[in-house]
Amino acid sequence: MAISNSKLVEIAAANGTPFYIFDAAAIRDRFAQLEQTFGALFGVSYAVKANPNLELLRLVDPFVATFDVSSYKEIERVLAIGCPPERITFSGPAKREAEVRGAVEQRIGELVVESLHEAEVASAHAVELGVRQPILLRINPASGPKHFGVSFSGRASQFGIDEEEVGQALSRIAQLPGLELVGFHIYSGTNSLNPEAIADNMTGFVRIFRAASEQADIRPRKLVFGAGFGLPYGAADEPLDIQAVAAGVEATIRELKAEPRFQSAECVLEMGRWLVGPPGLLVTAVVGEKESRGAHMRLCDAGFNNHLAAFGMMGTVIKRNWRIRNVSNPNAATDKYTLVGPLCTSIDVLATNIELPAVRRGDLLAVENSGAYGLTASPTRFISHPEPREYLLDGETLVDATESELNYWAEIDRTGRLKRSA
Repeated sequence: MAISNSKLVEIAAANGTPFYIFDAAAIRDRFAQLEQTFGALFGVSYAVKANPNLELLRLVDPFVATFDVSSYKEIERVLAIGCPPERITFSGPAKREAEVRGAVEQRIGELVVESLHEAEVASAHAVELGVRQPILLRINPASGPKHFGVSFSGRASQFGIDEEEVGQALSRIAQLPGLELVGFHIYSGTNSLNPEAIADNMTGFVRIFRAASEQADIRPRKLVFGAGFGLPYGAADEPLDIQAVAAGVEATIRELKAEPRFQSAECVLEMGRWLVGPPGLLVTAVVGEKESRGAHMRLCDAGFNNHLAAFGMMGTVIKRNWRIRNVSNPNAATDKYTLVGPLCTSIDVLATNIELPAVRRGDLLAVENSGAYGLTASPTRFISHPEPREYLLDGETLVDATESELNYWAEIDRTGRLKRSA
């Protein structure tokens, strides 16, 4: 992370805490690493759910082939930055009928079909509108990946068509006049730091894509590989070796693309966490100190309402301390602390028994790897604390990327109306 402690102190002094900050140069560097490693094999689809901030979407736009969205509102966000609809792929379960119709009306690049009912709804609207909607069929593999933080496959799932039911689904889809099957989509697991496991998982995707393409008798235009690249959230974790991932899949992807059926297929890595997670920080201030039964407790102004994942409540089986640094006193002698947030619940614990340079009231702490699944993946309205501001630092230029009015302190006047002040 390139943002200096002095810059964080400066921003906090001018604007208060807590706040998120994203390093534009670091984000560009992540895309450059990906291009250098996988550019000959894959394009990139950015998962908007990882961080939908508009300034960040504008930043990544030149580097991605497509934007993967999971709601119609995310379609609107991507269109708002000037991205053409044909570069949008709409995935996700339980799409509302209005969302499906809206996607067809916008003529988005691909609708990812997660069920036969969804395919039928999409076809009906496409016929009514006089168009054919390109679709990708999402497949739920029969076996789940190993060494992934979360696995979506090998069990009952809301995502996609079960692998063993693909043939039947393809027969039905072929009968729907409003759809054009242009490829397939698999995302079976996320947040893995094991390059061999990721490579094996993607090799399995190729087997499934071959079989499905033969069953449908199509030359697919697009194949989406859910990357599942993880981040070293814990202090003992090692970063993912993406060169090892590439070495493990290169021969398989080149062989696939050499086959006549797949020569025109665009292979795409769908990812978000790995791209924008490390360039982001959540900065929180220590507002109180407390000793309780031998524990050195430090009370912070950011809670799980600001960053659910860092507090261990977003799919974590065993809670671990994230990487956190003392911005104000990085060189002080260390001690062990319990870091808690401002919420009136005992589960609002950021870190337990974490070793940090001496933490005192007024210090700033930075939670690393916070550029993905941060503010918008958190219950921000719980207990009605103002939301953190969001900033994009591009060189020496600090852009206020804050979107929500909830970041303002509010007073309710006698008429019941809000009076806002920064």
